[in-house]
Amino acid sequence: MFKTVADPHVGRVSYFRVFSGSLKSNGSVYNEHAEKSERVGHAFISRGKEHLNADSIEAGDIGAVGKLAVTHTGDTLSDENHHLQLAKIDFAKPSYSAAVNPKTKADLDKMGQGLHRIVEEDPTLQLGRDPVTGESILSGLGEPHIQIALERMTRRYGVNVELGLPRVQYRETISAKTSSEYKHKKQTGGAGQYGHVFLELEPLDSNDFEFTERVVGGSVPRNFFPAVEKGVREALDAGPVAGYPVVNVKVTLYDGSYHDVDSNEMAFKIASKEAFKKGILMGKPILLEPMMTIEVTVPDNFTGDVMSDLNGKRAHVSGMNPADNGCTRIEAVVPGAEIQRYATDLRSITQGRGSFSSEFSHYQPVPPNLAEQIKNEAREREETAA
Repeated sequence: MFKTVADPHVGRVSYFRVFSGSLKSNGSVYNEHAEKSERVGHAFISRGKEHLNADSIEAGDIGAVGKLAVTHTGDTLSDENHHLQLAKIDFAKPSYSAAVNPKTKADLDKMGQGLHRIVEEDPTLQLGRDPVTGESILSGLGEPHIQIALERMTRRYGVNVELGLPRVQYRETISAKTSSEYKHKKQTGGAGQYGHVFLELEPLDSNDFEFTERVVGGSVPRNFFPAVEKGVREALDAGPVAGYPVVNVKVTLYDGSYHDVDSNEMAFKIASKEAFKKGILMGKPILLEPMMTIEVTVPDNFTGDVMSDLNGKRAHVSGMNPADNGCTRIEAVVPGAEIQRYATDLRSITQGRGSFSSEFSHYQPVPPNLAEQIKNEAREREETAA
């Protein structure tokens, strides 16, 4: 299968070339990549806009078939009794990502289906969802690539969308050990709510989160420990500094109190959640930014310009090695926020002759001057949402 087209009238159409034997209409074949059998409907040959039905497509010919369930571009179909795998097509990896947002409520309903159809057609596009921000993220080979794909989606399916840069996945943590306390007390007509906890928070390098307890004397009954941990875990999702997830923290429940009648799991969950928020603010909180390992391959005569641009992006260059065809390979670690539009920047610097790949490396503290700016932006977002 070398091409997939989402036809508005016919549905999904898969184009293929037969390398040996023949593909017969209304038969069954085996998908080597999915390791499943695939039912094939009526095969046809495309001639311009015409679809000419064919009983079989012979070796060397190009044909098409509609509405395949598990087969995608690049997959090999073979006889169910004689499995054969052709060499996979090596698709370029995405280097640019954009957040896609619907313009109206009507567009929201159609956007998901439209995005999935254009991704089916183009294997160099990837669609994902940011679990923290909830944004739909479309990744491709560059800004023009994404724009052209979305224009095609608008033309075919009438979906209007807006493009923007994805929100950077910052994290929050603490830089000092601290203790906090919170008492949740609520009295109503009947049984009330009472939960009282003392938490100790300390920075953690080796793990995202750890919860322990060292309660003595039964000041907090053991059956409430899971509720305390659950409250803390819920508070991890959105930190009090800028609303980003909290990581690298060890939390210890070491004291508290309870009421024989009014204490319940909900009360202790609320108390631990509030105590954790207080503790984060008391523990000298800092923002962490994602650092990316980037590998840039450029012609030798552009090396100086690319190095200068990387230095302006707060990059730490770790190595330069000669590559093939008079090129240089530059390796560096750079903040993710600085290279969101790097595909466009590199094309501009190298006249379209440079290429790069990047992957996540680690988190490190944001410089204080930038941290204040990030906090202000988060505050503005909250006010806009409210």
